[in-house]
Amino acid sequence: MNAALSLELKALIVEACDKDCDPASIGDDELLFGPEAPLQLDSLDALQVSMAIKKKYGLRLPDSKETRRILSSVGNLAEHLETWLAGRG
Repeated sequence: MNAALSLELKALIVEACDKDCDPASIGDDELLFGPEAPLQLDSLDALQVSMAIKKKYGLRLPDSKETRRILSSVGNLAEHLETWLAGRG
């Protein structure tokens, strides 16, 4: 996985969800959503992250079980985005 993309996504998540933490402190495989997750993101945060990704990269994430899996961690999101970007070029 691309470390620069991973850090970029962490910064995007922190900004989109208005969290007060260092993006570098978020683990790539750490859960992003739910009460047991360090950031404790919720469905509104998911919508904000999804909109930020669409605005920055052009990737649309429809509301689905697949999207929930993609957004579950920075690692999953980076992997999906890298695959999607590679398929566009």
